[in-house]
Amino acid sequence: MTTYDLTQPGLRSPRSLREAWIALAGLSAVFLFEMLDNSILTVALPTIGRDLHASTTALQWVSNSYAVVFGGLMLVFGAVADRVGRRRVMLAGLALLGVASLATLFVTSVSGLITVRSVMGIAAAMTTPGSIALAFRLFQADDLRVRAMTLISTVGLVGLAIGPPLGGFLLAVAPWQALLLINVPIAVLAFIGIGRGIQADTDLHRGPADYLGGLLGTATIALALVVPTLFVEGSWLAWAATALTVVTAVLFVVRARTASHPLLDLKLVAHPLVASGLAYKAATGLAAAGLTYLVTLQLQLDWGWSPALAAAGMLPQVAVLIAAGPLVNRFVRWAGLDRAAWLGALCVVAGLAVYALLGRLGYAPVAVALVLVAIGIRVVGAVAGVNVLKGLPENRTSIGAALVDTASQVTSAAGVAVSGTVLAVLFAGGIAQPGWTSVQTAQFESAVTIGGLALTAMAGALVGWAYLRARRAH
Repeated sequence: MTTYDLTQPGLRSPRSLREAWIALAGLSAVFLFEMLDNSILTVALPTIGRDLHASTTALQWVSNSYAVVFGGLMLVFGAVADRVGRRRVMLAGLALLGVASLATLFVTSVSGLITVRSVMGIAAAMTTPGSIALAFRLFQADDLRVRAMTLISTVGLVGLAIGPPLGGFLLAVAPWQALLLINVPIAVLAFIGIGRGIQADTDLHRGPADYLGGLLGTATIALALVVPTLFVEGSWLAWAATALTVVTAVLFVVRARTASHPLLDLKLVAHPLVASGLAYKAATGLAAAGLTYLVTLQLQLDWGWSPALAAAGMLPQVAVLIAAGPLVNRFVRWAGLDRAAWLGALCVVAGLAVYALLGRLGYAPVAVALVLVAIGIRVVGAVAGVNVLKGLPENRTSIGAALVDTASQVTSAAGVAVSGTVLAVLFAGGIAQPGWTSVQTAQFESAVTIGGLALTAMAGALVGWAYLRARRAH
């Protein structure tokens, strides 16, 4: 077995994925945890609610607490990893994940479960950015980097796809705690793969830590992830939280511009490769979350499909996400990184436009939209991160990877917020109540069209801006 350390000059990097299979197995397991965790837990929420006597709001925070902590701390732990070592932070995060998952056995209240989920969010923030950064640094050739990213993302997408049916099967034979205990063997596999396959970093960022910038960045991202939930609920707190988000964001930018050693160097983020890659990733995050939200409601509430039939209706997207890996690799080799990025992002915009304009006419255009967006997600997911990390110094790759994940997390929340807000404004009455009137059906269809067009315009603006920025890199 070869342990690779690309920070030492003169050491050969792997010439194929097979040569680095132990390291890639560990890195893939990290992404599997990230994608499987929430998807497998969603199916158990009714059971958890009955078992722990949880309210609707409390159940919502069983999922949201993980997402908010995860999204809010990624930049901070990306900066920490660049300073103390990506491998070291990842191994610590995996150990924390294993302990938190085992703690599920002792949960007796919904508040205890929310606490465990929050700790798991910390573990995810410590591990996920490092997975992308180490995969990038493991190889020197762009082709191998794209193939490694594709492999890792495919493993994660398999976890996303099998999460609900796997969760349903486990609930039939075991208590809901078993769903979170699955993380323990995944954490062990990842720990072994990374511990044995990758050596410790030596090219660390030596600048002092920006604690105030970290606090402001965490607050900004966490608030940005909470605000959409408040708007969907129609809470007046949404506007107060929005104002606070703007204030903390402005303070964060001011801090980044004035600090001697800022948490996030805005000059690096402004690099054309970095800025365009983040914008492409943001467009796909917005589209994926917004489209999935609208289609799920349409299939079950408007068309009256059962949950099982609605899950089957999402299969075109799942099939593309899982099976398109080899085709993506060939496409990227043919098109090149830059052209592949904007062509993939255009597929996302086209899919949203098809859904907005034709989705009410039947399932066929819905399926086309799902496939187009899935193709775009696969292509952009493989190349956007590579472009971002190529535009950064080698000792800043962890925070670059954290930026990629943060862009996706925040815009995913924005996609749901836009869709949910349009529905809340245009649809009269309880949307989950059966027996819609013809007026309510018309209101829902109008909301789907307007919400879809809004998502199309937002994603299109991001893609257009990214394309113009990418051209400045040449």
